[in-house]
Amino acid sequence: MTELSSETRMLACVAAALDRKAHDLVVLGTAEITSVADYFVICSGRSDTQVQAICDAIEAECKARGMHQLAIEGRQQGRWALLDYGDIVVHVFYAPVRDFYELERLWVRAPRVALPEPYRSQAQRQKTGTD
Repeated sequence: MTELSSETRMLACVAAALDRKAHDLVVLGTAEITSVADYFVICSGRSDTQVQAICDAIEAECKARGMHQLAIEGRQQGRWALLDYGDIVVHVFYAPVRDFYELERLWVRAPRVALPEPYRSQAQRQKTGTD
């Protein structure tokens, strides 16, 4: 079995999150500034139920691709869930909680990753609320 690249694994998480209408999705390239992960995928849900649905979709997609989950935190509460896949760490926030913690500001040195199409357009539509 061929090992999936970090980028392929990250895009699988992005696709699953966007499929569940995740809002304000951003990917930070963290490989050059920390050993924690190569990518942080950060997105929001508009309710605790949506946060949980986004997590469900990501977990199902990752499992289908044979990606081993190292840890998960906060999923049951639906406020801020963290899904750790080693080289990919996914943060799924309830929108007001994301505004409070400003995770992107804490990782301001990490460059934002330009997503390929169709993910870029889909993420943009969901950020502006046109989807």
